[in-house]
Amino acid sequence: ALYAGAFALAVVVLGVVTLLATRAALRRQFDARIGAEAAGLVQEFRTEGLSSVVQAVGERDRSPGALDYGLQGAHGEPLAGKLANAKTPLGWSSLRKPQPSGETESIRVLTTTLPDGHRLVVGNVDEQSEELQHTVLAGFAWAFAGVVALGVIGGYGLGRDVHRRLATMTAAAEAIIDGDLAHRIPEQGSNDDLDRVAAAFNRMLDRIASLMTSLRQVSDDIAHDLRTPLTRLRQRLEASLALEAPAARAEAVGAALEDVDAILETFAGLLRIAQIEGGARRAAFQFVDMAALARTVVEAFAPSAEDAGQSLSFAGDGPLIVEGDPELLTQMLVNLVDNALRHAGAQATVQVGAERSGGDVAVTVSDNGPGVPEGERGRVFDRFYRLEQNRSTPGSGLGLALVAAIARLHGARVSLGDTGPGLQVRVTLPCAGA
Repeated sequence: ALYAGAFALAVVVLGVVTLLATRAALRRQFDARIGAEAAGLVQEFRTEGLSSVVQAVGERDRSPGALDYGLQGAHGEPLAGKLANAKTPLGWSSLRKPQPSGETESIRVLTTTLPDGHRLVVGNVDEQSEELQHTVLAGFAWAFAGVVALGVIGGYGLGRDVHRRLATMTAAAEAIIDGDLAHRIPEQGSNDDLDRVAAAFNRMLDRIASLMTSLRQVSDDIAHDLRTPLTRLRQRLEASLALEAPAARAEAVGAALEDVDAILETFAGLLRIAQIEGGARRAAFQFVDMAALARTVVEAFAPSAEDAGQSLSFAGDGPLIVEGDPELLTQMLVNLVDNALRHAGAQATVQVGAERSGGDVAVTVSDNGPGVPEGERGRVFDRFYRLEQNRSTPGSGLGLALVAAIARLHGARVSLGDTGPGLQVRVTLPCAGA
């Protein structure tokens, strides 16, 4: 209603302006015609004399569609023309001329003085100007009525559609509040403002559902995977109560402390994954050279790998710039290299590579160890998941889960490949500015 009223007001203002402009233009056109005719007769008087002007006025009075004329003597006596009896002042004026029907019509007149003192009156009926103004006014009146009608109809239709769609969104929100987390706001596919709002809310709900699923999974994983170390810790503490020798009791307490440290490390890993998946670290994003970062990690691990009889090398040229958190990206590479060195076995060869792949940056960690069976590659990034042959080695099963969380935060893709024998982990990150 407000929109239709504002638009109707704009039409009224436009109509008034147009009417005033039309009236002024017509008045200038009429005045120019009258002035030109009067100037022509004055010039004829100067060249041909009074008799010629009297004859011209008489002839033009008898012509259809011509102007109205009047010629008066120096003392106002009528000489020729329909307006010979008009009492008008010099210059522009208006007069009312009676008609046979009893009505009067308005005439715009110009009264001038001839060189010998005679008065010349030339006029034009305002009826045509008034008719044209009435036509313009009627046109704008119809336009105003049409705008109001269309505004009411269109506003009602638009308001009804918006109300219906908002009611649908409200119903969806109420269903979600009541516990139906799988419910989503319907989209019409028109890609208008409401559709974009619905799509944004649906993405938000998908993200919330993903976080809820992740939270439930973490809870289940904690309940399942921490039961064993907690049970073992309780048994060790219970057994230490029966020990009398100080050395044996100290050894039992030391083992219990190791179990506590492992449990605390597991909780710290879970908390770190939760923080990363929540996107809390995006504020620390900056431009990072992945080639330099990978080279630094390899140099840090090389001495310990050499002491263990393993080979660790780096191949790649920089700079390879990505946008991300340097601390988290370093943690991702550390986890991958540590995982490869730990599970590839003695005399293993581990190679870290960094290269440009199209518009992306690819970082690879390859080893010649036993690898991961193809059927289990989709699960190694789950929390607490460990291969059967690796359960005897130290670890909580959170290393690759942390890698996956960091990759998701940076919009990266992680894939596993077979190096025959061995495993290759490939992380593909968007190149900065690509």
